Order: sequence, then C-alpha cells, then structure tokens
Amino acid sequence: MADQAEELKSLMKEKNIQKQTIQGAKLPPQRKTRIIAVTSGKGGVGKTNISTNMAIAYAKMGKNVIVIDADLGLANVNVMMNIIPKFNLYHVMKKQKKMSDIIIDTEYGIKFIAGASGFSKIANMEEAERSDFIKELYTLAEADIIIIDTSAGVSKNVLSFVAAADEVVIVTTSEPTAITDAYGIIKIIATEVENYDLNLKMVVNRVNSALEGKKIAERMIQIVAPFLNLKVEYLGFIYNDPAVEQAVLKQKPFFICAPTSKAAGCLRHIVAKLEKTDYNEYSGISGFLQKLFGRKWE
Repeated sequence: MADQAEELKSLMKEKNIQKQTIQGAKLPPQRKTRIIAVTSGKGGVGKTNISTNMAIAYAKMGKNVIVIDADLGLANVNVMMNIIPKFNLYHVMKKQKKMSDIIIDTEYGIKFIAGASGFSKIANMEEAERSDFIKELYTLAEADIIIIDTSAGVSKNVLSFVAAADEVVIVTTSEPTAITDAYGIIKIIATEVENYDLNLKMVVNRVNSALEGKKIAERMIQIVAPFLNLKVEYLGFIYNDPAVEQAVLKQKPFFICAPTSKAAGCLRHIVAKLEKTDYNEYSGISGFLQKLFGRKWE
C-alpha cells in the first residue's frame, strides 16, 4: 500500500507529461476534475437530494458530471432518479466489469455510479486488486465534476472521502439534533483527519428565511473556529420548499420538476459560489486517489 501511495504522489506532481503510469499502466493526461464530497452528521437532512440536484445544476452549466453513490447503508441516489442499477463498484473491484460498464447515462444530463457494497471492501483489497481498481477509477478523470454522496454520520469510509475530496459540503437543517450532529462530524474531522488543507463548507437546508440559514451557519462557524481550529465556509441555504417534497414523491430531481422554484434558485447560488473556489496542488483525480488510498484509517 505504501508503494501504491508513493506512485500516486509522483503522478500528482508530474506536470505537462502526456502519459503517466500507475504500476505499469499507461494513463491519459489528467484534466482538472473537481471532486466534491457531500456529507452530513445525521440522516434525513436532504444530503442525497442536494447531491443529485447539485450535479444537475452543474450539468446545466455545460459540465461533464458524475455522481457516485457512496452511501453504503441507504443508497438513495438511484431512488431520487428512479434508476435501478444492474452493476456497481463492487463488480469493478472484482474485475467482473469495467468502469465504463457500470456508468449510467441518466436522462438528466449527468452520469451515475452505484457504489453500494464496493467502497466497504476497499480496505480489504489485495495489492493487485487495488492497483487494477485505481486504474479504473482514473478513467473518471474525463469528468469536470465528481460528486460523492457519502453515508450520513461518521464512518471510516466517510472520513476517507472527506480527507480525499477537493471540497466537503456538510448539510444540516435548523433542527437541534441536525445542528448537534453537524458539529459532531466537524469535530471528528478536526481530530481524525490529517491536514490536507480541508475545504469545508456548510449548507443549511429547509430554512424558512435567508436570515435563519445565516444565523445557524454563523453560530456553527463561531464555535468551530476557536474550539476546533478549523475553518468552515457558509456556502448557502435552501428554502423549505413544497416543490422539493413533490419532486421526491415523483422520483424526479426538483431541479428538473421545478426549475423556477425557490429551492432550485438557492442551489444555483450555491453552485455559483462553489465555482469561485480555487484549486490547490492536491486537487483532481490524482490527488483524490493519492489521499484516498495513501492513508490508513485505524
């Protein structure tokens, strides 16, 4: 595993090279793929809904977008889009399928990959399996945006994605338990994740006013900064909009069903703000893979 990490580090540092190699495999030159992990301290705050609709908002901007459902317990991205995937990342890991075989082109202009049990098996992969899997993951570098919908709460997989992503969007609501759990996951990130210039951002979902969202975020940021020595940026809010619930019942993204809704408008502002975020040297697929596989969670 250490050798694998070193190879990925060298990949990340090489620039202006037309062909790169991971364990002997020729790889295409890397483009700047932005990798966004969307997570939450608890379930039921709208994390998956935001992940899915954020992806569509990016696609409407002309971006090539892939959504990866990494929620091992409740894989709901496919439910949001009324899709039943035949294959997932586990089939790629076992070399039963290529990455291109499991990517689903949706009717919404985004691509979808079912993670299912695949990500839970990463830690137990043999070196040869890991090498082949990394090569397959590297093919996703053709995307402009990869959005990873993580499990709610704290687990080894969630922490791995948080540490590896270019940006981490933490979703909460105005409910006291959601706020408490959001603080909880930030606290664990602060203590368990080694510093990779973490880019933490917060979205407050289902608010009744812009002021409500701002106050919740400011309260959280004021606590996090001095006590955890961690910077969290307020990304924005999403209104408590009936159009969202109606879209969920239809198994359609609200960005498609109700593009002029308040919720859709809020999401446009959030994506626009994300677009203004600068990249660092560890961004992109190479950086993501190095950080995801080049560390061991005890």
